Amino acid sequence: MRDFLVVNAVDVIAAVIIDLVLGDPYWLPHPIIFIGKLIKVIENKIRAITKNHKQLKYLGGIMVLIVVLICFLLPAIILYFTWIVKPLFHLVNIILLWTTIAAKSLKDESMKVYFALENKDIALARKFTSYIVGRETHNLDDKQLIRATVETVAENTSDGVIAPLFYGFIGGAPLAMMYKGINTMDSMVGYLNEPYTYIGFFPAKTDDAFNFIPARITGLFMCITALFMKASCYNSLKIMIRDRKNHKSPNCAYPEAAVAGILKVQLGGNNVYFGEVVEKPTIGDRIRELGKEDIVSANKIMFFTEFLFVTLTLILVYITYRGMF
Repeated sequence: MRDFLVVNAVDVIAAVIIDLVLGDPYWLPHPIIFIGKLIKVIENKIRAITKNHKQLKYLGGIMVLIVVLICFLLPAIILYFTWIVKPLFHLVNIILLWTTIAAKSLKDESMKVYFALENKDIALARKFTSYIVGRETHNLDDKQLIRATVETVAENTSDGVIAPLFYGFIGGAPLAMMYKGINTMDSMVGYLNEPYTYIGFFPAKTDDAFNFIPARITGLFMCITALFMKASCYNSLKIMIRDRKNHKSPNCAYPEAAVAGILKVQLGGNNVYFGEVVEKPTIGDRIRELGKEDIVSANKIMFFTEFLFVTLTLILVYITYRGMF
């Protein structure tokens, strides 16, 4: 256990560095693409054989089990057979861990919205925003596009950065890939409205459970990053605690509220998904209006949060390592 914690931590750091440098190259086949295709195949099979909503709901639970087992066992088996060749084992572990982290790609995609708004091309900004959010964007104005992008960066700092790192530090690539499978499944079918109300029930609940701890860690660390943003840690923490339940998800409001507190803006509110208006409470206080520069600030908060989490985790790994002698 001692050796695994230390060596795996080194692999995670290597994966973080690669992500910061390369992100997700378009030319490299990404495991999430294959996970997404797997989920779609399973969804289609389930819909083809179900006769009522009850069946659809419980077969959605079977889908969770299938995705969890495949996403965990496949990398675990690969790593098992590479264990005898240590350099190959670490190379595979690092590459798989790298594919679960989305910090640079999140920054790159969100900044496309920023530059489109900078060039006053709202049509292009809507297009780029649609790539990173689930809501409809074709009627959004510039303020709404900024809000959507800031919310996405805040939420995905937890879902796409801290959570995979959290599980990666604990269980290496197999656990991190399992989490990504759960999170991808939630992003594809975990909606509260039709046509996903029933099939998405268990995927959404599973994602909520796996993000419970990472979301709260992310929110807390974001509040600390206020020190680097010339903002108030106290105000960010106050807003996060006050508005932590202002979301249909039990987790999303933590990072969104922390960011809203740092930036002194208001996030949340109603959105349109698949032609249906979904009413959501607001998060934060509208001390000032959102501006496109808040997209840049949200990305800074993301990277500071990642740095703090990795640093603290390495300290904990070191303490654990020393304590095992």
